[in-house]
Amino acid sequence: MFHILERVSTRGPTVNRTATKSSIRQAKRIWGPLSESDVASLRELLVRYRLSVGAGHLQFLQNGWYITHAGLLNIAQRRGCMGISVHQVREFCDPANCHWTFRATVYKRNNARGFAGYGDADPSNISRWMHGAEMRIAETRAVNRALRKAYGIGLCSVEELGLSPTSAETRQSTQASSFNRGDNGHHDGQTRLRDQLCFLIRQYNLDPRLVKAYAAHFCGTETIKEASRDLVESFISHLAASAKEDLDGLICKLNFFAQPREVQQ
Repeated sequence: MFHILERVSTRGPTVNRTATKSSIRQAKRIWGPLSESDVASLRELLVRYRLSVGAGHLQFLQNGWYITHAGLLNIAQRRGCMGISVHQVREFCDPANCHWTFRATVYKRNNARGFAGYGDADPSNISRWMHGAEMRIAETRAVNRALRKAYGIGLCSVEELGLSPTSAETRQSTQASSFNRGDNGHHDGQTRLRDQLCFLIRQYNLDPRLVKAYAAHFCGTETIKEASRDLVESFISHLAASAKEDLDGLICKLNFFAQPREVQQ
């Protein structure tokens, strides 16, 4: 497979202070109160790589910033990436056990040798919500690693994470807000429910507002914040299964919540 990215202007970066401040405000709305060091790190990333929180270029997980696949593609386009080739590494693939390995090569310019990166995925190193999508995740991981090498980005991408942190890794995450500003955000050391839901939204390019409305409807509450942790877990499981089995059907269902609702008499 060979993907060509549309080239855009590669002139030097122009720091948009208004956009940076807006992204920081959005980050605080999404992840709650952030420490001064977290805000300083975010500001540096926004300025250095010209990223946007609102566009889903960054994620805050386990008290650290991670770049997303969308963020890496944004950088590649602005810096004139010529294309990306992706190939399955068959000798390291085991379809029967859902183990897949891909090799991606990023070409920064014509006739260049390119920068290669490998990505693998199997049920043991991805979130259980994403079981069945191992091939797509492996491909995305390979592309992300190649892009990070090509453009010298030391920041790990969120898609490369297994999203199954241990209790020790999540112990410090209590500073961040939970999904409903209450108990829904943490569960026996597992990844916060909000992070799991954000991962699904990003993975399948869903509209967060419509997902939020659908979640409230599914849980039978006015807002998702009022739902119990068990209901939110059930919704996330339902959303993951629906997206994997019939993405078009799920999108049609979500679009229903974009329609103005009639006021009941």
